[in-house]
Amino acid sequence: MANTIVGLEITEEGVRAAELTTGKNPTIVAYGSVPLPAGAAKDSEIFDQDAVALAIRQLWSRAGIKGKKVVLGIGSRRILVRDYTTQAMRPDLLAQSLPYQVQDLLPVPADQAVLDFYPISQEGDQVTGLLVAAVAETVEELVSTIGRAKVDVQVVDLAPFALARAVNRVAAPGEAVAALYLGDHTSYVVVVQDGAPRFVRIIPVDITTAAVRAREGAGSASELDAAPMEELLETVPASTGDDVPLRRRSAQRSAVRPSSGMTPAAIDDLVLRLGSTLRFYADRSGDTPVTRVLVSGAGAGVEGIPASLAASLPIAVEVLGASSVFASKVPLQPGDDDLNLITTAALALGGTN
Repeated sequence: MANTIVGLEITEEGVRAAELTTGKNPTIVAYGSVPLPAGAAKDSEIFDQDAVALAIRQLWSRAGIKGKKVVLGIGSRRILVRDYTTQAMRPDLLAQSLPYQVQDLLPVPADQAVLDFYPISQEGDQVTGLLVAAVAETVEELVSTIGRAKVDVQVVDLAPFALARAVNRVAAPGEAVAALYLGDHTSYVVVVQDGAPRFVRIIPVDITTAAVRAREGAGSASELDAAPMEELLETVPASTGDDVPLRRRSAQRSAVRPSSGMTPAAIDDLVLRLGSTLRFYADRSGDTPVTRVLVSGAGAGVEGIPASLAASLPIAVEVLGASSVFASKVPLQPGDDDLNLITTAALALGGTN
């Protein structure tokens, strides 16, 4: 078999992987997912290492994945992603100075964080880009858990950056495209232009996907049902790192978690949050207007969500699956696998260079 690299994601509902060939025309050669027991993981954090390691071993076996080199995607409400401008310098010097520059912006001491800076544009001696910060202990535990499954993490990548790589494969030169990945409990909004993620927001929001319904059908209580009232204030992250309140839902509305599908009120709340995030980007001066919205993730397969997004936004909304972006030697059936794999497969692109 040709050299391959594997994109891997660990979510609250399960572990998911896609193996791609390396080279000029990456092709999916194997993919699959395995559900996790309730409480084993959440928001790119591991709570039961044994359960997650076992699920990864089962995934490799059941999906026929041969490669052991992995690009791990992470994305959660605990990861800071914000605009940042600094003095232009060599990458190695920037890496050394960044912890001292951004200490006051971080939720933890700089020596307890994993930092990255994605440059976007430069004017004079100033470079502007996206600052990414994650808790080092969380990342180390993820890598350690995956290692217990006899898999080697080559790169840890921000999942929204992988989504940007996928969108770049279908976007026209110069076009600004908003990519919405709607996951079971965490969604991403990424505006991509000329291959670069110009804007990233990670939004914690519960969507009643097929995986969530399957777990609820097995008798697992949802976290939202048990959330105290003070936690039900919905927010959208702003560029300052503060939270901008949108609306407070009633206790009765928050408690509604249907066994199948989503209520119109829940869909309205989701569309409101996504639309507010896109309007925040549109209101920024100097940014290229978004011409279309590409929606992926299992949430894009929930009845009512794509139609409501299309009705609420003044630009075209399209559902995008991995089968529209990647060549594949194995069938990519329409449905949640195809919608979810777009980010998982694109993670592997970050390890093929």
